[in-house]
Amino acid sequence: MLSGKHILLIISGGIAAYKSLDLIRRLRERGCRVTPVLTKGGAAFVTPLSVSALAGAKVHEHLLDLTAEAEMGHIELSRAADLIVVAPATADLMAKMAGGQADDLASTLLLATDKRVLIAPAMNVRMWTHTATQRNIARLKDDGILFVGPNEGDMACGEYGPGRMAEPLEIVAAIEKVLADGPLKGRHVLVTSGPTHEPIDPVRYIANRSSGAQGAAIAAALVQLGADVTFVTGPATVAAPAGVRAVRVETAQEMHDAVMAALPAEAAVMAAAVADWRVASRSDQKIKKDGKGLPNLSFAENPDILAEVSKLKTGRPALVVGFAAETENVAANAAAKRKRKGCDWIVANDVSPETGIMGGAENAVTLISEGGAEDWPRMGKGDVARKLAARIAETLLKG
Repeated sequence: MLSGKHILLIISGGIAAYKSLDLIRRLRERGCRVTPVLTKGGAAFVTPLSVSALAGAKVHEHLLDLTAEAEMGHIELSRAADLIVVAPATADLMAKMAGGQADDLASTLLLATDKRVLIAPAMNVRMWTHTATQRNIARLKDDGILFVGPNEGDMACGEYGPGRMAEPLEIVAAIEKVLADGPLKGRHVLVTSGPTHEPIDPVRYIANRSSGAQGAAIAAALVQLGADVTFVTGPATVAAPAGVRAVRVETAQEMHDAVMAALPAEAAVMAAAVADWRVASRSDQKIKKDGKGLPNLSFAENPDILAEVSKLKTGRPALVVGFAAETENVAANAAAKRKRKGCDWIVANDVSPETGIMGGAENAVTLISEGGAEDWPRMGKGDVARKLAARIAETLLKG
């Protein structure tokens, strides 16, 4: 997807600059041409020689380079690439961007460009959460600047929180998404994934064995086709894929609310294994074994998210895909579920323990639509995801 693409990579100051070296390597592996720009601060953390060696190109550092500027080098650099990436993007450089300053090569390139700009912020958690930085972020987003990260985690300064630069492969995925010319480019697709946890008390909950692997793979496959994916995930064991807008929830009610907030969407893929019931009498304190017998738990039905989305009078996605995890009469039960819920497709699979599918790496599904049932051979969950994503794209393009 990135073969032949030209990336102008601006490396600004900060300990996260070391990750830019791996980012260059990852981009070159994918056939990208990388033109590096190193700020004065960036050069304090990584050397021009190491950057140049990995990029296989000259490192640009100075605005007042007489040889380059005789040919208006900063204008050429700012417009020759397919995308400008800033990694890391410091609070200082973001402030310059928000204020339209141009006092060095990096800020001048960013002001002179007519190309899209993707930034990967990296800074101390207090700097990230500061009112001034948040104000600059809002301004940059209004100006059309694209963001990847930051992540939450341990800082080099010893603090913990948001501000860690996204990992190189996350940035690569974001670049692929920005440059994707896939069939779903510009289309919003909603994907739900993972289990839900329904609390019994503060330390116990009701759940199922869903890992979230299939939902995550579907979201990743849709991103690869250019879709703008909102990924609503329960507490899965599989991480949200790069390039999605992840919304993390725990309970079925929280998932319902997140799904409704994410609409409208052109397609909804409801792959989450949502609990049918919740404990109506959940305890605020840990339930003790007191010798008086078993606790009396009463249950209430959770919202039926698939049915509600499928039956929306206004704002219904053009394509609603449900999932049916069955242990017997798979096709018949799934076909009945499709009619009962009102969705367009049901992806059905046999999750009996002997299949190894629930929580495993493979899946064997039957795609059920108004036209009938289509059995797919057993394959990796990534392959299932790509096949389903391609079918979704084909259907949406038909209108």
